[in-house]
Amino acid sequence: MPEKQTLQRARQAKRAGKRPTTQASEFVREEMHHLKEGKHGKESREQAIAIGLSKARRAGVALPAPKPGQAKRKTRRSAQSALRLGQREGELSESKRASPRRATTTRGAKKSPRAAAAGRTGRAKTASRAGASRRGSSTARSRSSSRTKTKK
Repeated sequence: MPEKQTLQRARQAKRAGKRPTTQASEFVREEMHHLKEGKHGKESREQAIAIGLSKARRAGVALPAPKPGQAKRKTRRSAQSALRLGQREGELSESKRASPRRATTTRGAKKSPRAAAAGRTGRAKTASRAGASRRGSSTARSRSSSRTKTKK
């Protein structure tokens, strides 16, 4: 979710009649700051730009998807999807609702007998136990020592 200040700047640019790329530059600027702060871990400038453009499209900036040959097919489709979502939700809107399918699924999951059988803490304990068994009983130390032995 973009910061309020970023949305305000983008709205201001739209009111001033600036092009969609100028409106989107506010979102890219925000992502560049995140990159410098180390918010997303190790990330390239190209990734920050791509994330910023995607956020802009989802926020309602009418920034077209790249043309065929400019970007990978997957990237183009992702951009088209983000643009559709942003245009459907309205111009630079702040509130986003879940898609009807997702909302229905969530509602169904909450009503399922498994969810009702145990409380939140009970489900959390079960999940953590299941995760522990999947990870196996070996510790990090034993794994590293076995790796050292194989090298010799």
